[in-house]
Amino acid sequence: MEQVYVIMLIALALLATIDLMVGVSNDAVNFLNSAIGSKAVSFKTIMIVASIGVAIGALYSNGMMEIARSGIFTPSMFSFNDVIMIFLAVMITDVLLLDVFNTLGLPTSTTVSIIFSLLGASVFIAISKIYFSDGDFDTLGSYINTKKASEIVYSILLSVLLSFALGSIVQYISRLLFTFHVDKRYKYFGAIFGGIALTAISFFILIKGLKSVTFISSETKDFIKANQLMIIGYCFIFWTIVSQIVMTVIKYNIFKLIIIVGTFGLALAFAGNDLVNFIGVPIAAFQSYEMYSVAGQTLGAKDFMMVGLEGENLPAPFIFLALAGSIMVFTLWTSKKAKNVLETEQNLSRQGEGSEKYSANTLSRQIVRGSMYIGNAINFILPKSVQFKIDQQFILPEYKGKRSEQPMFDMVRASVNLIVAAVLISIGTSMKLPLSTTYVTFMVAMGTSFADRAWDRESAVYRIAGVLNVIGGWFLTAIAAFIASGIIAYLLYIGEAFAFFAFMIIVAIFFYRSNQLHKKKVKEEELMKSLKREDIVTIHEVINESSDQIANIVKKSNGIYSGVISGLSLQDLPTLKDNKKSIKKLEKQVDELKSNVYYFIKNLDETSVEASKFYILILGYLQDMTQSLSYIALNSHSHIDNNHKQLKFNQTRDLKSVELHILELFKDIESIFENKDFVNIDKVLASKEDVLSRISDLIQKQIERIRTTENSPKNSKLYFGLLLETNDLIKATMNLIELFKEFNEYANKKK
Repeated sequence: MEQVYVIMLIALALLATIDLMVGVSNDAVNFLNSAIGSKAVSFKTIMIVASIGVAIGALYSNGMMEIARSGIFTPSMFSFNDVIMIFLAVMITDVLLLDVFNTLGLPTSTTVSIIFSLLGASVFIAISKIYFSDGDFDTLGSYINTKKASEIVYSILLSVLLSFALGSIVQYISRLLFTFHVDKRYKYFGAIFGGIALTAISFFILIKGLKSVTFISSETKDFIKANQLMIIGYCFIFWTIVSQIVMTVIKYNIFKLIIIVGTFGLALAFAGNDLVNFIGVPIAAFQSYEMYSVAGQTLGAKDFMMVGLEGENLPAPFIFLALAGSIMVFTLWTSKKAKNVLETEQNLSRQGEGSEKYSANTLSRQIVRGSMYIGNAINFILPKSVQFKIDQQFILPEYKGKRSEQPMFDMVRASVNLIVAAVLISIGTSMKLPLSTTYVTFMVAMGTSFADRAWDRESAVYRIAGVLNVIGGWFLTAIAAFIASGIIAYLLYIGEAFAFFAFMIIVAIFFYRSNQLHKKKVKEEELMKSLKREDIVTIHEVINESSDQIANIVKKSNGIYSGVISGLSLQDLPTLKDNKKSIKKLEKQVDELKSNVYYFIKNLDETSVEASKFYILILGYLQDMTQSLSYIALNSHSHIDNNHKQLKFNQTRDLKSVELHILELFKDIESIFENKDFVNIDKVLASKEDVLSRISDLIQKQIERIRTTENSPKNSKLYFGLLLETNDLIKATMNLIELFKEFNEYANKKK
């Protein structure tokens, strides 16, 4: 039986490796967002600085490993077998949960994930032990350390509110000080700002980042703790002088220095203190096995109680920390899911315009409406002259480069993000409040974007909806971690080795499917990005781009229409459901093209402005096509999903005949626009009346059926709807082709 525990330890090591990868993918946003979003320095420089911070933090820190060992449950109440089952349940839950959030692109707290996984597994195992022994559930409190869980919940609420508020206030003051035209006031306030910022980050590194390092003596740590104000004062003087030298002698932008140092500090603290979230549990399991397998120990795994885990002097093996640091750095450079999480935070905090990732909801609308009322009340009180002066500080300079190269926000905001996050986390640590790095950094970023007026009337309702989604995800993490870990722990407790091997298979299958879904999602996102063309300036480039879009959408429309008719005739609900999803994606693609019209028009040269109207009309017809397809797909799915009567054989046969006409027609259109062979356009246009006439005849046949044999109102409604929307689909397609033909002839004459 002991060999099984060795296999379980190996599995825990593998799960720890996976957890490090998915954990870094999620937490990388905490220390990379400000530097990458502001584009202060090159991406390579940012990654090197962050990698050094992560490596140092991992190598010279034991973290807070006691949380995994004894912070949540009382080890003396559990046997070796019990704690191994708890640790396995925690790691399985953690890797699955974090990977789900990474795939969705949502930043979540690894601290909350590990804490509530430990709590859930411990509670369920404790309940099981009580149930199978004396049944006295009043003793449950002696198994669990509920104080730590309540502190976590308290810190969540505190950090969410405080981080947002403080980030907003500091950013608002900083923007009034520097404005968006930073160069005008940089020489007056830059050194002082640099002194404050670098002092805050230095203090953060001393108090938070190096709190648990092994190479600093306890006397030095006590000195730092006892003389915090003095250290802050000397640091401010030192860094202000350094900032002035950097600005005037070296001629280097002080904001860039702040961002580099801040990124290093947050990365250091992340690795030094959050490492327990990823490897604390496997290390605790390894230490448990060492205690259990000690020479001379005769008790079985279910009788050997883990009193030894309550000891404070249990340092983590250096080799484990070194390996963990290496994996974290490797993941930092290679993880595509980390970029996905980064995009979520940057999308919610960006200064510029663009498509919004989240849809508005009732709560976000009410918050925006309430904020507008408050804003109107403040404007009523403030003198007009004061309002005008404040508004002048928030005038954005015009960006003339490519939109894809535009920073999400400027270096002032990036610096404030790092400063405020550093100060809050260091204060929280000194007060022994378990503030989550994710909560603080995310909410500070949201607060600074709000104060910077990045959330204007055009975007506020969507940004707030996004923030509410992320915050909701944090609380969902706690609930899901508790329940899932508890259930897994119970199944492992009763199923033992059989349940263990079953869960390993489940984890393997889950990660395979997750990676496949992520690859598919990445391809879709790359397609969406390819729609945001900014290098189109001439009429002929507009024609080529329009041809590509028409060919692509006609090809997809053909597949959707054919799939719907086939699914409807066979009453194949899964196929109809797939086509329903496909039309949603197609609508999103056309909507993305329409969202890009503003930038498309701005980039055209003076001789090609007339192409703007052509492109807008083309998009209008493409939207008409997708709307008709959407009606066809959604109503066909609804008809079968509601178990209505199947279409009659004659109706199915007639729809199939229309499908064949459209299939042939759309293939011809696709070929013309894909190959840019526009001489055959007239041939396609000539077939318009034949198809429309065929649809008209089928409508008349159905009218006659109703007066004689048809007895299903639902069938008639669906059938008429399909024919009428097919009629509109053909008309929109032909109008599009006629427009393209006319504009192509005009462009050739102009050439």
